[in-house]
Amino acid sequence: METKVVNYNGGDYDVIVVGAGHAGSEAALAAARMGNKTLLITISLEMVAFMPCNPSLGGPAKGVVVREIDALGGEMGHNIDKTYIQMRMLNTGKGPAVRALRAQADKHAYHRQMKWTIEKEKNLTLRQGVVDDLIVEDGTVKGVITNTGAAYHAKAVVLTVGTAARGKIIIGELQYQSGPNNSKAAVKLSEALERLGFDLQRFKTGTPPRVDGNTIDYSKTEEQPGDQTPNHFSFDTPDTSYIPVKDQISSWLTYTNPTTHEILRNNLDRAPMFSGVIEGVGPRYCPSIEDKIVRFADKDRHQVFLEPEGRDTDEFYLDGLSTSMPEEIQHQMIHSVAGLEHAELMRPGYAIEYDVVAPYQLKATLETKLVNNLYTAGQTNGTSGYEEAAGQGLIAGINAGLRAQGKEPFVLKRSDAYIGVMIDDLVTKGTKEPYRLLTSRAEYRLILRHDNADLRLMEKGHAIGLVSDERLAAMEEKKQRVEDEIARLKDFRIKPGEEIDAFVVAHGDKPLKDAIAADAFLRRPYVDYPTLLKFVDAPAVELDRQEVEQVEIQLKYAGYIEKEEAKIERLKRMEAKRIPADIDYQAIEGLATEGRQKLEQIRPTTLAQASRISGVNPADLAILSVYLRQGKLK
Repeated sequence: METKVVNYNGGDYDVIVVGAGHAGSEAALAAARMGNKTLLITISLEMVAFMPCNPSLGGPAKGVVVREIDALGGEMGHNIDKTYIQMRMLNTGKGPAVRALRAQADKHAYHRQMKWTIEKEKNLTLRQGVVDDLIVEDGTVKGVITNTGAAYHAKAVVLTVGTAARGKIIIGELQYQSGPNNSKAAVKLSEALERLGFDLQRFKTGTPPRVDGNTIDYSKTEEQPGDQTPNHFSFDTPDTSYIPVKDQISSWLTYTNPTTHEILRNNLDRAPMFSGVIEGVGPRYCPSIEDKIVRFADKDRHQVFLEPEGRDTDEFYLDGLSTSMPEEIQHQMIHSVAGLEHAELMRPGYAIEYDVVAPYQLKATLETKLVNNLYTAGQTNGTSGYEEAAGQGLIAGINAGLRAQGKEPFVLKRSDAYIGVMIDDLVTKGTKEPYRLLTSRAEYRLILRHDNADLRLMEKGHAIGLVSDERLAAMEEKKQRVEDEIARLKDFRIKPGEEIDAFVVAHGDKPLKDAIAADAFLRRPYVDYPTLLKFVDAPAVELDRQEVEQVEIQLKYAGYIEKEEAKIERLKRMEAKRIPADIDYQAIEGLATEGRQKLEQIRPTTLAQASRISGVNPADLAILSVYLRQGKLK
């Protein structure tokens, strides 16, 4: 196989991470914090953890991932807590399964803080360079080669190239090779992957125009302030709920209108999405504005959020107006929107096409099936979003670090975390479009809540070596206080009386006839924990806000949680049915042709994983189960 000429040896490492976006930053920090000598190579040091698209983190499912990254010992939660300009808890009127934090970031401060964290990390070297090739011997990656001819050797390599992979920016009729935000594209690395036999797909994403905030007429928009009660993504950030937040920066809401839509419809012949210029598949859940007016032709308006990009800039991000229309059409479109009539364009919106490693070629550890010790993560695997990228990067970095140390791999199950749901979806189902996490993708979303990520995952992070003894002890103390209070409330009986009867009647309920357990009384929709304490003795230890939240959720939703835990136990029994790695599916009689092909392609490791593969039907599973049970497959 053709390889790039090596001019000199750049050094030996345990782990090399290529790309320093959100996936690469987490991967490199994880590997280094586990004690591995780690090299992080990025095309540009100005692109470390950069936010080329929406300057925000969190939201439904995505916000849970940030909490999970934090609980496992990752950095994203810490970084956003230090650099946010606005924080809001979403879906507070709904159940805990869909509640999530969303933060507006100071995009430049976020980048600077993450870069500084990486620079200060022991065992981690940050270097600017363009990786053109991989060193592969006998089916195992041994290192990378840069465009300057430097060869860096390692026991494991993680690729997190993102949208730079043969990136092409498109604005109307204009096309040019580039990574995001006009950074350098990574071209030869994609060619190297193709030579190794990888199936690469072509995806597309986009970003909206940016305008000068000084030229916005805010009187025609609706203010979207942050919450006055502070919240944080990291479980380490001190709770300051008693101090109202004063220095947040508001976003603003406006809408497109029929005039906006008419401008776009009259110019669809110049829209790269419809003229055939764009070949890559775009994200279904984040469509461009020109795509929205076609797909939702009955809608006479669409939301546009005007989002500040930082404290030291007046640049505003027009969330909802993602586009690749020609620049002159973008001007017309912007000026048709209320509040933006005189807005000055600072950067035009654009589409970017890039290469994706088809994720069926990956194991649940994110190691590739074609090349040993080679891992991929982030948009390289077909996902969209900073949170999805960071979650994968953390898992890939952990597993690369474990491989370098000769230890067993680490895999999150679907019942463990949203990160586990995402990776399982990718490796078993693949994706034909940029994958986005949604709460509906998780079967056990009442278990996988944002509030309990520490209780679910911190022990795992500690076992890996990313969570300190002190941090684990603090979590265990919290868990014990919650359990003690739940046990106390189950034992305490509330007796009928004038005060309690007046309270329940005032809420449309009937007076108590008999004593009732305090935990059962808390399950009534009009009762919260502070109200309950009016009728119950105070706990032996005062609970903080997070602990009160745990008590309420675990008791109010106890029945539903028990049902989900029972489903998880059934899933574990299926996960225990392992499928041999060298199984010959051609030797199994009765499998449907499509099922056999999908099983051969994906090669699931358990019967449960096989059950989630599209195209594998129940009959195929029954046949495979019988063969496994009877021991016919050696």
